[in-house]
Amino acid sequence: MSALEDLFARTRAEGRAALVGYLPAGFPSVDGAIEALLAMVDAGVDAVEIGIPYSDPLMDGPTVQAAAEQALASGTRMADVLRTVTAVAATGAPTLVMTYWNPIARYGVDAFARDFAAAGGTGVITPDLIPDEAADWLDATGAAKVDPVFLVAPSSSAERIARVTSVGRGFIYAASTMGVTGAREQTSSLAPALVARVRAVSDLPVCVGLGVSTGAQAAEVAGYADGVIVGSALVSRLLDASSPSEGLAGLCSLVRELADGVRTRS
Repeated sequence: MSALEDLFARTRAEGRAALVGYLPAGFPSVDGAIEALLAMVDAGVDAVEIGIPYSDPLMDGPTVQAAAEQALASGTRMADVLRTVTAVAATGAPTLVMTYWNPIARYGVDAFARDFAAAGGTGVITPDLIPDEAADWLDATGAAKVDPVFLVAPSSSAERIARVTSVGRGFIYAASTMGVTGAREQTSSLAPALVARVRAVSDLPVCVGLGVSTGAQAAEVAGYADGVIVGSALVSRLLDASSPSEGLAGLCSLVRELADGVRTRS
């Protein structure tokens, strides 16, 4: 079993959803990101999603964009991302990256899959890569034993969902809303139906992302999904803090609230 398969087998046995927490590498600094990600694991995230900062994001809202811009301005490079992966994977938490395709293409498809696996990574989420154009990537991840994670959205056709589930591994990322990332006051009313559509054709776990920011929202999503992905709300705790210590305290407090939420299931 891959690390992700093992995680979802365990959370299902415990009768709960998994909590996946996101932060960009290099934010607020390379070492600061590592410290924050390790603190998130200690506070209760089950898996970690590390963002690779990119200058031309397609689905990142203003919060994640601001953090990524700060990371890029400070000189964060792929070597820093891989060092971050190594540090987080050493905790035993399944460690993924979310990245647009261009950084992988520039690094080298086979080389990235190989080096990411060597760093201890378990899965790669590629929001702008569709399975139809992913033959080389599927070969590379298969050889490196890395899980390629693809996205579905409320607008996805039945054919698209069938195609994504036929090649994806680890889990399916269900983008619960049409639009960019960002914390929202209410979770998407479209997400439960999207999860049901995926489950109708696949046994892969389904994780819902985009918008969750509170323990109550995490509990709501955990009632119908296998995993709850939280990003912007966590980034905001660091971005809006007046000091690093305040940011870490706020981050850990929110993670504990979310971890309680996925165990409550409304």
